[in-house]
Amino acid sequence: MTLRPLALPTLIATAALLAACSSPVKLDEPKATTPAPVTQGGTGGSTQTPAQSQATPQSRVATVDLERQRREAEAAAAAQAAAAMANLPRVLYFDFDSFLLRAEDKPVLEGYAKALVAQRDRKLSLQGHADERGGREYNLALGQKRAEAVARAMELLGVQAGQVEAVSFGEERPADPASNEAAWAKNRRVEIKDR
Repeated sequence: MTLRPLALPTLIATAALLAACSSPVKLDEPKATTPAPVTQGGTGGSTQTPAQSQATPQSRVATVDLERQRREAEAAAAAQAAAAMANLPRVLYFDFDSFLLRAEDKPVLEGYAKALVAQRDRKLSLQGHADERGGREYNLALGQKRAEAVARAMELLGVQAGQVEAVSFGEERPADPASNEAAWAKNRRVEIKDR
């Protein structure tokens, strides 16, 4: 019987809450739809409102013009990027037993990155090399680290990972077969080639 004294206040509170939630304003009544005027043109029997028949050709022309302008701008940027890439050095050199990029290579890397960002379908092979000093496996690993360092630098500049491929030839393809410091300096390199 202790529930009976609480029942009346609960009933009153519920009624007040329901009354507060009701509203005389009707929301989103369906509006009566009237059929749009129909115009018939020639033999096609197409149904368009007068506004559609006037606006559609103009918007189609504007869309076609914008699309054409976009394609032309992309083609011009790609051609400019290709021309810029053609003038960049195709070889980056490294210090003895190192895969750290040199500061003077930064503009070269930026040039390649700019060109590759403009030409997303273009792909490069980054071929790492080492001089003859050191074991075969060591030189393969060093060449790979050099190629990957160039790839990472380009990716940090906006190039997509799928656009560059890092491979190593170690000491197997020397640029200069001599065994002296000048030849070794030429052999510690990454060659940048199209793929």
